[in-house]
Amino acid sequence: MWLYSLPVLAYLFGSVSSAVVVARLMGLPDPREVGSKNPGATNVLRYGGKKAAILTLAGDVLKGAAPVLIARVLTADAEIIALTGFSAFLGHLFPVFFGFRGGKGVATALGAWLAITPWVGLALLATWLAMALLFRYSSLAALAATVAAPFYVYWLSAGPAYLATMIGMSAILILRHRSNIRNLIAGTESKIGAK
Repeated sequence: MWLYSLPVLAYLFGSVSSAVVVARLMGLPDPREVGSKNPGATNVLRYGGKKAAILTLAGDVLKGAAPVLIARVLTADAEIIALTGFSAFLGHLFPVFFGFRGGKGVATALGAWLAITPWVGLALLATWLAMALLFRYSSLAALAATVAAPFYVYWLSAGPAYLATMIGMSAILILRHRSNIRNLIAGTESKIGAK
């Protein structure tokens, strides 16, 4: 039964907002109060620069990967491993330590999948990079990877627990990108690197 504490711990770890922590350490404004008001690497890049964005991105990926790697060392139970990754993802979205005002979850989801099934994680990363290079929209790249994600899991990862987890993550990610979708349709979405 103690293994079921892993998702709880993963949620708490995921609740540590990398963007807010990096901003405070570097003397930058709270990312929840400037730009897109999203505590994620893309928003931090726009006003804080590349170094702050890279640190934020690394922290967000680590939040997804580390709990899953620990879970995989302790158990082979796919349901617990999947739930641990999902809980870290939810922690990023709704961080208990930061008033439940979290980011959109793309990097944390990527970290979780790199640890759950590296081939899925790499496929997601390749999709994001290809779309970002082609169109220069981080949100569009994230949405493309999100839509493709369940198919990657079905193709590359065994077990219904992983597929159900990815379908849930993808649905939430699309919902979290509602405003970006509206901006993309309207032609007002900011491109990568734009201030």
